[in-house]
Amino acid sequence: MPTKRPTRYTPQVIDGRSVIQADADSAVSLYRRRVHVAPGELGRLSFSWMVPELMGTADLSRSEAEDAPVRVVLAFDGDRSKLSYKNRLLSDLLEAVMGEEPPYATLMYVWDNRAPLESVIIANRTDRIRKIVVDSGPTQKAIWRLHERDIASDYKRAFAEDPGALISIALMTDSDNTRSTTRAYYGEVRLVGANGQPQ
Repeated sequence: MPTKRPTRYTPQVIDGRSVIQADADSAVSLYRRRVHVAPGELGRLSFSWMVPELMGTADLSRSEAEDAPVRVVLAFDGDRSKLSYKNRLLSDLLEAVMGEEPPYATLMYVWDNRAPLESVIIANRTDRIRKIVVDSGPTQKAIWRLHERDIASDYKRAFAEDPGALISIALMTDSDNTRSTTRAYYGEVRLVGANGQPQ
């Protein structure tokens, strides 16, 4: 992301498993893979992560503290004619700055310090980014957490509409807003299609 220090993503072996170690020092960036999964083929997403320590001042509901030690980020295509005037302007601005068109909608699975489990947090700058809290608070830190999610159901709950095609999956560890340092680990991220087959 222009003007931002990038998070470092490094392959490691932890506890005998291949993982991605993420280190953010007042930093933010994505570790992303492009995909294309049609809406009718969306199935389940499984992922795991481990967070040794939380960032004490992070709060995903406040723009000035909007950091998280771990996020799995799903980007979706969609009908851009449905975007509000404000979101179209923001989309054009982001495209000019980043050199690519931003997604129609972004769904994040996140770990927040305080928000209740399964709550949906709408981003402060745009309602086209919504976050589902799948881990909350410090009680599960320093252990591997495994999650399996129904992508279409989560999207419908977050956005109150049917999803378009899934166009990318990313890991995101950030600490730029709180100007702090954090480390986290991501295990395998796996897509299983609506037919039960790996994608």
